[in-house]
Amino acid sequence: MSNVKEKEYDVIIIGAGPGGIFCAYELLEKAPDLKVLMIEKGRSIEKRTCPKRVTKQCVGCTPCSITTGFAGAGAFSDGKLSLSPDVGGNLPAILGYDKTIDLINESDQIYLKFGADANVYGLDKEKEIREIRKKAINANLKLVECPIRHLGTEEGYKIYSKLQKHLEDAGVTLLFNTMVEQIIVEEGRAVGVVTDKGDTFHGKEIVSAVGREGADWFKDKCEEIGIETTPGTVDVGVRVEVRDEVMQFLNENLYEAKLIYHTPTFDDKVRTFCTNPSGEVATEYYENGLAVVNGHAYKSQDYKTNNTNFAILVSKNFTKPFKTPIEYGKQIAQLSNMLCGGKILVQTFGDFKRGRRTTEERLCRNNLIPTLKDAVPGDLSLVFPHRIMVDIEEMLEALDKITPGIAADETLLYGVEVKFYSNKVVVNEDFETSIAGLRAIGDGAGVTRGLQQASANGISVARSILKAYGK
Repeated sequence: MSNVKEKEYDVIIIGAGPGGIFCAYELLEKAPDLKVLMIEKGRSIEKRTCPKRVTKQCVGCTPCSITTGFAGAGAFSDGKLSLSPDVGGNLPAILGYDKTIDLINESDQIYLKFGADANVYGLDKEKEIREIRKKAINANLKLVECPIRHLGTEEGYKIYSKLQKHLEDAGVTLLFNTMVEQIIVEEGRAVGVVTDKGDTFHGKEIVSAVGREGADWFKDKCEEIGIETTPGTVDVGVRVEVRDEVMQFLNENLYEAKLIYHTPTFDDKVRTFCTNPSGEVATEYYENGLAVVNGHAYKSQDYKTNNTNFAILVSKNFTKPFKTPIEYGKQIAQLSNMLCGGKILVQTFGDFKRGRRTTEERLCRNNLIPTLKDAVPGDLSLVFPHRIMVDIEEMLEALDKITPGIAADETLLYGVEVKFYSNKVVVNEDFETSIAGLRAIGDGAGVTRGLQQASANGISVARSILKAYGK
């Protein structure tokens, strides 16, 4: 970690997730003389450890090392890089489709430079993908074709470790375990930040790259200093777990099948997300101990399981006066936490359809053994609104037409999976907000929804800053 010696910087980046990392990388590649400060509320990557991996019990680390720290939630995610502009965010709407493709390719090359696997899933299986697409059409599902580069949880950690060292060597000042308490605005322009340690840093350009975990924080800052926003999408749902055999054809040919469905009853958009072949279901903890479900998959054979997990997410867009998508998602997750003593709820699909609580006894009958060992058997109907319950059931029945067995009684549903998208910050093509000198990027600004587009977004905003500097 770099020692902070100065108070004046050219660029201050709030957040050390992929967006912030790639922004700093591009700035120093093109203009090594720039003074760049990166402030992160979590730990440096070498200090990010999760005791639960040894103890099997969460000990309530503050802040949580799974969701905060250098590389953000990406450091311990499954590490899938979606190489299509159609997946992972809204960059095409802001920058245009062709420019987004170029940026994704450039960020991909940086991942390869730092050790990413050269293999890309979904490029050489034309015959098999045609078969999957035909089945999807027959089930009224849309297959979004997206080549995937899989980093793997443990390999992603190594790649981001190399990136942290690279930024340190390049001269970026990295300030960890530090919260930004205030964005200083003078005469309508952002000119600096104040931290929880009482330090004030001034910068010619401020970049908010706080990621999904920091979306709530940034929403508050938007209200404090008058940043223009529009209501964002709410994504809530479950993580589904099945035996690998059920998903084998999809896993082998696509690795991650991205499927979109508009449900017959309510015409709601439902999608699959974050598939982890031979992976494990995991818990993520956010501020105040809020537990939500996620999934991982490792490269190493030593950590592989017999199960595949993926998310089913229901996307809801609300109209005025609704403006609190984060709170809506948190309320649903808190209901689940309340029923399970702060843990994750699990229910078989058979019980889900029949409207009854899953018990330990019925869970033990399954061929399918849960990979999240401390999940609590329960009843998701006490958590989700009826509409979302119907959407999830109809999506699973549609998926069963592509890969039979997904809608089996023993299929496990873990709740709740929530993606905390903030209200979308209104930005221009240079990602400038309505406050001069303040740019907003990545998941925390509602611009992106994944590692690759966040990384590409970081490169893009760095170039906008360089252009402003005449570099």
